[in-house]
Amino acid sequence: MHTYKLVIFDWDGTLMDSVDRIVYSMQASAIALSFEPPSYNQAKQIIGLSLPKAIQTLFPSADDEQVQILMAQYKHQYVEVNTTPTPLFNNALDLLTQLKQENKLLAVATGKARAGLKRVWQVSDTEHFFIASRCADECASKPDPDMINSLLNELNIKKHEAVMIGDTSFDLEMAQRAGVDSIGVTYGVHDSKVLSKFQPKAIVDSLVELQQLLTNS
Repeated sequence: MHTYKLVIFDWDGTLMDSVDRIVYSMQASAIALSFEPPSYNQAKQIIGLSLPKAIQTLFPSADDEQVQILMAQYKHQYVEVNTTPTPLFNNALDLLTQLKQENKLLAVATGKARAGLKRVWQVSDTEHFFIASRCADECASKPDPDMINSLLNELNIKKHEAVMIGDTSFDLEMAQRAGVDSIGVTYGVHDSKVLSKFQPKAIVDSLVELQQLLTNS
């Protein structure tokens, strides 16, 4: 697996431990606007989708105006109110550093909007690792293959030369629909039973295991 030219990472739940902050911000948004708050597990299941699609999934009775209000409230909660830490997962920096040293191209395909990705890149000082990225306000939401196809076109990479790394069924289904290999990680949102439905090349329980698969070490 260390022969891939391009390694595409999901962000939330794959490189950054941000699941709790996303869930608590979504629950607080619902309460602030007098909607029935989703359970922890319900809110967790939408991580990886674009924000509009996530809101529509959690609050199917909300009309277009309410969706916009919920989106604005979520952004307010996540950025300005919630203080739940969002560290990089253990070994994330070591993995990214070694992949770069081995001349791999690294990219991000995320359910975050561009402003959100820029913000967490600045906080984690990781933007310099990535040659390209696609966000949910620029492409169709996962699991549509648009993000991956766009990255392959930009970087002139063939499908068999790329691999998608993600913690959700949305990531792995996106890869499957794009015709590229995938690797699932179990420490984020979905467990191995869910991830295995999309025929990943491997499922790992840590970034240390992922580093062993993708690098020459």
